Amino acid sequence: MWTKIDKYKKDLEKLIDDWEYLLHSMKMECFPKEYEEAISKLPKEKKEDFIQKLLDFKSNYQIWYSESLVLIKQLLPDRINDFNSYYKKDLRRKEINNSNYVIEDYLQWTHITRSFDSSTVAGPSSAIPKFEQQVNIIKSIKKRFESSLFDIKQLLQADLFDNELESAKELNKKWFVRWAWAIAWVVLEEHFQNICDSHSIKVPKKNPWINDFNDLLKSEWIIEIDMFRFIQRLGDLRNKCDHKKTIEPSKEEIEELINWVDRVIKTVFKLN
Repeated sequence: MWTKIDKYKKDLEKLIDDWEYLLHSMKMECFPKEYEEAISKLPKEKKEDFIQKLLDFKSNYQIWYSESLVLIKQLLPDRINDFNSYYKKDLRRKEINNSNYVIEDYLQWTHITRSFDSSTVAGPSSAIPKFEQQVNIIKSIKKRFESSLFDIKQLLQADLFDNELESAKELNKKWFVRWAWAIAWVVLEEHFQNICDSHSIKVPKKNPWINDFNDLLKSEWIIEIDMFRFIQRLGDLRNKCDHKKTIEPSKEEIEELINWVDRVIKTVFKLN
């Protein structure tokens, strides 16, 4: 179980290390003369080492962003909107200025100037503080590992679910199809309960049915209509497995259902 924690720590360290060289690359693009002068003063070995480790921002940022997004969704879901806001353009903005200039603008090398004197209103350097704020969010994840308040259960939940689904697949292979589906269904319900808890969504019923979770998540815009309908279909198929008077579900059918549960728990995160 601790292997997963170690992996997260390793991934975080890499993201933070990569950030340093991405930031240097970003500043170098914005202030080439100043950087060239500073680099020229370095000893030869340090200069060569520094240049070798530099990461081209425009070709490497998207990789860094995607990897960061996965960790934030798992470990700090309440900050996902903040993290995205530093990258994505606000479609509601009527003008671009220094405060709402984002990394997406930087990647397009957007410059905004005043019409009367051609002075700069906002430009690529305006995105530097936004990137630094993203990194601060990543660093705050690292601090969670050092805090006694960090909930280890939340960190390991994905591993536990994966193990339970593997058990369900083994039962299905041995023709215990109803037991296999029952395990997969419990995993799905627990996942949805965790989502409701992380969003502070109150579940009215003491023993909620899957349709209760489905309606709540849809009403709170956690899931979209396609996923809502798909979960409804899973509920209908679960009824087939639970009621002995109905036709016995096939191994192939249960295998498909378990795979779909696996897809749902890896698609519907605690926060979008």
